[in-house]
Amino acid sequence: MASQGPRAPLEFGGPLGAAALMLLLPATMFHLLLVARSGPARLLGPPPYLPGLEELWSPRALLLWFAWLGLQAALYLLPAHKVAEGQELKDKSRLQYPINGFQALVLTALLLGLGVLAGLPLDALPEMLLPLAFAATLIAFIFSLLLYLKSQVAPASALAPGGNSGNPIYDFFMGRELNPRIHFLDFKYFCELRPGLIGWVLINLALLMQEAELRGSPSLAMWLVNGFQLLYVGDALWYEEAVLTTMDITHDGFGFMLVFGDLAWVPFTYSLQAQFLLHHPQALGLPMASAICLINAVGYYIFRGANSQKNTFRKNPSDPRVADLKTISTATGRQLLVSGWWGMVRHPNYLGDLIMALAWSLPCGASHLLPYFYLLYFTALLVHREARDERQCLQKYGLAWREYCQCVPYRIVPYIY
Repeated sequence: MASQGPRAPLEFGGPLGAAALMLLLPATMFHLLLVARSGPARLLGPPPYLPGLEELWSPRALLLWFAWLGLQAALYLLPAHKVAEGQELKDKSRLQYPINGFQALVLTALLLGLGVLAGLPLDALPEMLLPLAFAATLIAFIFSLLLYLKSQVAPASALAPGGNSGNPIYDFFMGRELNPRIHFLDFKYFCELRPGLIGWVLINLALLMQEAELRGSPSLAMWLVNGFQLLYVGDALWYEEAVLTTMDITHDGFGFMLVFGDLAWVPFTYSLQAQFLLHHPQALGLPMASAICLINAVGYYIFRGANSQKNTFRKNPSDPRVADLKTISTATGRQLLVSGWWGMVRHPNYLGDLIMALAWSLPCGASHLLPYFYLLYFTALLVHREARDERQCLQKYGLAWREYCQCVPYRIVPYIY
């Protein structure tokens, strides 16, 4: 194999850390699924019981997963009103991506609506969460293995900066190939926003429908959780093109870390608040609900404002909406924003994300820590991701990045962190 130059430092503690995470992440997901439906609903401590293989394995669940992936792949391959180019690769080429994620969400909703009218028992889905999560985990391991084998015949220019260590366990976890695809179907880009995110909304809706069946109508708390998270998913798919500049697409290989995260972790752990509310209903008055809506609106305003400002500036620095913002020039020719949202903290979008995460948990009350798992996990995830961003930006922009950090000293939360 040709020399690939200096390799990126190993993350997550190297091969041992990667191996531990491949066990810990699925175990955590199943723990959350089990405790959410239990009476005590304790986040910390052992699960109420350990399910046997007969409770986890279901050919029907596996078939449902393949049908879901097939449906989303078919919607991905439909003609798109726009095809965007990705970032320039090592070989100076640019890949093309269909921008039709929101279209896929709408068509999925229409098909499900027709299915429910025809008798599709969507409210039975919550009873299948364990076997569906098991099937998703099985698919993630097998798919990751196929991707790893595929990467063995990929050219050096197609490999990811951080997934080519030479250690098979670490590379299996991180992903060796940056953009594995077959013709126009880009596996990483497809999985990033389609089956997992839309699946998350679907699980939430099924939980809402089952609550309506059990109690006569969905609770206000369940409506808020469904509405907030639908807004988040709809936003991600409406602004789908923005994902092409994220670290997941431009830097990380497509291995078990992202495969499991996209296909299993997102739909089955991000729906935790709705799962909790189905089994632990919460009384929520209009004044408190209004306050929670305001918190979510503030978080979304920061999140969307920061991301839109960055994307507008990247597309056209002369755009009147961003032309007056202060910048720092870098040796790469790019400009770093030091005013507007990006002059407040280095990652204002992360701040908006965390405020929204709090709003998603508050409808679940304060009697249990379990619904706040997402907020705790997401805080750890964003702090870790911010540290990765810092290292890459320092390596990429050098002195210009140090100057930016002096101008914008706080990373995520003003005056705190």
